[in-house]
Amino acid sequence: MTKKVWFQVGIGILITLLIVKYVIEIHDIFNPIIIIIKTIFIPLLLGGVLYYISEPLQRFMEKKGAPRWASILTIVLLLAGIVTGILLMIGNPISHQVNNLVKNAPYIGDKIMDTADIVLENKDKLPPQVETFVDSVSNSIQNIAMTGSKYIVTFVSGTVSATFTLILVPFFFIYMLKDHEKFAPNIYKIFSGERRTWVKETLADIDDVLRNYVQGQVLISLILAAMMFIGYIIIGLEYSLLLAIFAFFMNMIPFIGPWISLAPAVVVALIQDPILVVWVGVITLVAQQLESNLITPNIMGKTLDVHPLTVITIVLAAGNIGGFIAIIIAIPTYAVIKAVVKNIYEERKKIKEAATKSV
Repeated sequence: MTKKVWFQVGIGILITLLIVKYVIEIHDIFNPIIIIIKTIFIPLLLGGVLYYISEPLQRFMEKKGAPRWASILTIVLLLAGIVTGILLMIGNPISHQVNNLVKNAPYIGDKIMDTADIVLENKDKLPPQVETFVDSVSNSIQNIAMTGSKYIVTFVSGTVSATFTLILVPFFFIYMLKDHEKFAPNIYKIFSGERRTWVKETLADIDDVLRNYVQGQVLISLILAAMMFIGYIIIGLEYSLLLAIFAFFMNMIPFIGPWISLAPAVVVALIQDPILVVWVGVITLVAQQLESNLITPNIMGKTLDVHPLTVITIVLAAGNIGGFIAIIIAIPTYAVIKAVVKNIYEERKKIKEAATKSV
């Protein structure tokens, strides 16, 4: 009975639950480890994204005979040049738009307050559900105003943390460019025989999944952001560049990202000219349809082979469990787990077939 698959799976689940239970009960012991992991996770994640974006160029250069140090130096200088060029190109427009936003902040605030006053004056005429929602929003605004100093401290702390993260990113990035071939061998050399072969193949599959996802998602996000920027320029929407940059980062989230990027664009359009809200919706809808039916199938293909409903479920669950960062890493994490499980299944299938033939 102990050799039955269902029994082994059950034992595995039971052991996992026991480990989770005891870790939760003695979590204070693991606090230093958790702090270290939190400190290095974001820089490691960003360094990994930069590595997968740069890896094709490094591979191309080294195939042409360039030494490793030359390829790394070229990539670092190229990225620095691209960042500098982008800052020079968009620095003035962004500065101008940010200054306009700051100058118009009182007007925007007055507009929002006028709208809020109208809603509150007519609150009794609203349906009960809407009235409850208005009350909750009003209470939330009051709470934010009362705890303003707390948010300022949090903002300063977050700024310091972000600065530290940005300092660490280049170190992880350059280290990955320099020694990426050593990562997998250092893991699979622990094993021997057929297990080593299986671990080696599984790590290669994980590498392929992550590479294809990162490179594909960045390209898709860039195309979508460009389409939205062009659309916003055509309809004359203010702060179009800032909104397009925000859309680029939000589009990293599959399916849901474009709709998240819609929210600030709708607010800007509503303040500038309510009719623009319709055009912003049309631009987002067109971009989303092109992304779903044309861009993603051609760029990503069947690499991840994840159903859209599964993607939405995973993203929503990840958001509730771990916040924004969890949303970003949810799909690639799912794809990696799927690749590992698939390899385990195929390996067990081979073992069963070999056992059947030997009988």
